[in-house]
Amino acid sequence: MTVTVDTTSGGPVKSSPTAFREVSASRKFRNEAARVTFALCFVLGVIPLVWLLWTVISEGAPALSDPNWWFGNAYGVDTTTQFGAGISQAIIGTLIQALIATVISVPIAVMTGIMLVEYPTSPLVKPVSFMVDILAGVPSIVATLFIFTVFVIGLSMGQSAFMVSLALILLMIPIVVRSTEEMLKLVPDELREASYALGISKWRTIVKVVLPTAMSGMLSGIFLAIARIMGETAPVLILAGPASSQVQTNPFDGGMNSLPLFIKDMWSAAQPASGFYYWGAALTLIIIIAVLNLIAAMTAKFLAPKTK
Repeated sequence: MTVTVDTTSGGPVKSSPTAFREVSASRKFRNEAARVTFALCFVLGVIPLVWLLWTVISEGAPALSDPNWWFGNAYGVDTTTQFGAGISQAIIGTLIQALIATVISVPIAVMTGIMLVEYPTSPLVKPVSFMVDILAGVPSIVATLFIFTVFVIGLSMGQSAFMVSLALILLMIPIVVRSTEEMLKLVPDELREASYALGISKWRTIVKVVLPTAMSGMLSGIFLAIARIMGETAPVLILAGPASSQVQTNPFDGGMNSLPLFIKDMWSAAQPASGFYYWGAALTLIIIIAVLNLIAAMTAKFLAPKTK
């Protein structure tokens, strides 16, 4: 604090302290060192991703540019010399398996999330939340072996695309439950209280007020979960059975193909033209997942509550 002398009275007058002080050199150095460290870690994390994308795109682009790629059939062709076949049956199989898993798991997961948030006093909340946490940490191979032991061996149901979907359900449910739970927690309690004040019952409040408010985030979580399960390899390798050479649309009949299974089969063939197929299938799978993520982002933006 500085002191000045009043020329009229001759007495000292206190002035206000300095508002800001110059940042010390040591603080500037630490701040710059942290900024450089964060930037370096970001670059180190991005390099493998860019390298992976560049490799897949450069190797798989020739396959996707082929006019028969999306509608042709690669099984039954000579992978030693023929490069012109497609993977329509693998794409169809992947979509069917993901659709079955989504139709079964989403209602179960959404209602579970609603119970965890809207009925916190229920005696089922703690055990259900605990089981969801455990299920979220279960590796895909463990879920696959469980389905294989119980249904394929125990109930003699055989290998099929439906068995694959059952394993995918176990992997999808915890993701959707947690995303639904977090979105419902973001809904302001004032909306619920206003609905209750108007005499509306709890279940109608959930259906008419809470769910529409959280719908955009819930749908984003569902699409991200779908993208997550479409690339799983363990279920299709163990539960799907031998891949069919024809387009298979019956999930209860064994042999439905999928993109992860197709990639594995082409890689195992180890023929000169095999790389054309498995790199193309890998790029196709990345494109499908990217499209699902784009749909999730657009859905969240379109259904988000409109505010001024």
